[in-house]
Amino acid sequence: MSWFESLVLGLVQGLTEFLPISSSAHLRLTAAFADWNDPGAAFTAVTQIGTETAVLIYFRKDIARIVSAWFRSVVGVGKGERGGRGERDDADARMGWLVIIGSIPIGVLGLLLKDAIEGPFRDLRLIATTLVVMGLVLGFADRRAARDEGGGRHRAARRRKDLTDLDVRDGLIYGACQALALVPGVSRSGATISGGLLLGYTREAAARYSFLLAIPAVLASGLFELKDAGSGHTAWGPTVLATVIAFAVGYAVIAWFMRFITTKSFMPFVIYRILLGVILFALVGFDALSPHAGDIAS
Repeated sequence: MSWFESLVLGLVQGLTEFLPISSSAHLRLTAAFADWNDPGAAFTAVTQIGTETAVLIYFRKDIARIVSAWFRSVVGVGKGERGGRGERDDADARMGWLVIIGSIPIGVLGLLLKDAIEGPFRDLRLIATTLVVMGLVLGFADRRAARDEGGGRHRAARRRKDLTDLDVRDGLIYGACQALALVPGVSRSGATISGGLLLGYTREAAARYSFLLAIPAVLASGLFELKDAGSGHTAWGPTVLATVIAFAVGYAVIAWFMRFITTKSFMPFVIYRILLGVILFALVGFDALSPHAGDIAS
């Protein structure tokens, strides 16, 4: 991988990681369209450490509060009535446990499906399918949320849930949705936000929990893949450059996205996903692009 390729792929990772359009698919497609080698699952996982570092910094106050409350709930240390069971009932402590619980599905499936993630799942026909299908799911979930928030001619607006309503059942469902993102084209944020909207949460709550839930899985995946990051055609230097660029761009995207969803719908992303999927189907169908374009990194 050249330095220029790493620059472009770092920008793509940072721009797409937090939007519901799939960063792994866009890294794969960027390489295919440019006739570069597929950067591979290891490169994707390591560069995601950069974007996840942006999450840690952007949500640092929330994370510090959650980690502190969770730790006190584990050791049973607190002040006055907040120690012991009272600390475990704290909303921040509960959020810490729910992030752990929600991370279990992707952790288990990530290990079981490692070979498929690095091989068959990167087929462009599968990516085109997931782009379209999950785009339709996100569109349905978004329209349902908008209908609840706006009410109707004969009914009042329905209250959408916030993160204080999150429980173990919903946490596990969120986690199952996140696990779908092991397939490029699904989108980690797209799947978990869609799941959150269908469970009745507000757009902001769904997105916030999506970002928090991704932290353990992404960091664990990136650290696990570090051993393979400098192998093959992907050298350490370009990988580090791409990771740093992904961090800087990703931080700006988070700030923009969290403001965007407070007043706007996800329909622009839905339309983009479907159009991109249809174009990809056409390119592969007319043999303008091989479904295995690029050398799959080992």
